[in-house]
Amino acid sequence: MEVNEKCDVYSFGVLALEVIMGKHPGDLILSLSSSSSPSLTATSTAHDILLKNTLDQRLKPPKNQVALKVVSIAKLAFACLATNPKSRPTMQEVSLELSIERAPMSEVFDMLTLGLLFNRV
Repeated sequence: MEVNEKCDVYSFGVLALEVIMGKHPGDLILSLSSSSSPSLTATSTAHDILLKNTLDQRLKPPKNQVALKVVSIAKLAFACLATNPKSRPTMQEVSLELSIERAPMSEVFDMLTLGLLFNRV
């Protein structure tokens, strides 16, 4: 394994998910990344998990702007976890994405699945 800035980007993705989930996302990352193989039907259920069900349950469910920020961070985290390091954003791109103000979501937060967010990266 070559250690470079893309490893830092991957680590940022893990950390971002850990913050919003309240625990290490190891199993979730494994399920989502292995589901890129069409022969694995068990992992397709990982894509059907609702984002709201993966969030830290000790906290109130996010609403309005906070929900928008959570979705933005989750999408960014998944981009950072891309299997191919060349597909991952740079930390400069991550920083830029974090600073952008987002328009209101067209989807209902309670209905967003991880697969929908994972496929948007």
